Amino acid sequence: MADQHRSEQFFNPALEENVTFVRPAYFIIAGFIGIPYINYYFVFLFFVYILSVVGNTTVLTVIVLDHTLRGPKYVAVFSLALTDILSSTAVVPKCLDIFMFNHYYISYNECLTFMFVCFTLLAMQCFNLVAMSYDRLMAIMYPLHYQVKVTQKFMINLIVFLWLFAITVNLTIVGLITRLSFCKSVVINSYFCDHGPVYRLGCNDVSPSRVIGVLTTVIMLWVPLAFILATYCCIAYALLKLSTVQERKKAFKTCSGHLSLVTIYFLPISLVFGFGSKMHPNARIINLSLTTIIPPMLNPIIYVFQTQEIKQSFNKLVRKRRQSKIAG
Repeated sequence: MADQHRSEQFFNPALEENVTFVRPAYFIIAGFIGIPYINYYFVFLFFVYILSVVGNTTVLTVIVLDHTLRGPKYVAVFSLALTDILSSTAVVPKCLDIFMFNHYYISYNECLTFMFVCFTLLAMQCFNLVAMSYDRLMAIMYPLHYQVKVTQKFMINLIVFLWLFAITVNLTIVGLITRLSFCKSVVINSYFCDHGPVYRLGCNDVSPSRVIGVLTTVIMLWVPLAFILATYCCIAYALLKLSTVQERKKAFKTCSGHLSLVTIYFLPISLVFGFGSKMHPNARIINLSLTTIIPPMLNPIIYVFQTQEIKQSFNKLVRKRRQSKIAG
């Protein structure tokens, strides 16, 4: 019994202060409530979601059906497309259910599950871009040894490790939330069970959650961005060493798709995190939601149109489909 009491005190510091520990039955998601003309935004969300699912499913289908797309680069592309589908599906349908059908109440356990899934998938969007940048770095800086240094098995192991790392970090985040007592408000001022708005509702010591929130932002946003920028500095240096402008253009073209993905993901979210405190709360919520849903929609468009191999594979599959219909 003494060990159990000490364990409860460790996870629930409020017990040490003889304060009643409160775990609410539900939270209220209130992020979009009161924003003018918000129903038009929900229609926009719906169409963006459909485009995201269709586009990323197309990329997954092309990679699965075309056996020439089996290089390590496409392991990361496959993982990114899968992550984009899952993240869009985790966020958009739930947002539409909450705000269009007035289902603002979400149970405590469902909220924590929602938080874990969303943050894990958002982290994997960053980590997939890191894996792709590493692949491009090795391909350009070590072209003769690329196939030895970066194999399909290596990339699969890297992606699996990144998934496990993201899952572990976000389980820690959710675990620390369970230590909090919610004796005041249960209204979450966000469009999903966002970590910051949730832990700030705690009545006991929220400093562990605050610290892990800052560390997670650094680990899952700023460190990946710094790594990607460093890789492109190295790539730029390697390109300058090429003898002709034509060779430089050809080498850089292999990075253009990835560089576009990095820009559309990191630029908006960096602006939100960098200047979010100066924004109106409603504007911050809208901008943060856009950084969640727009990249998954644009990623497949960029890869289909800017990656020559996928474009060729897509056109080949379309031609085969047409020929089979004609033959049938």
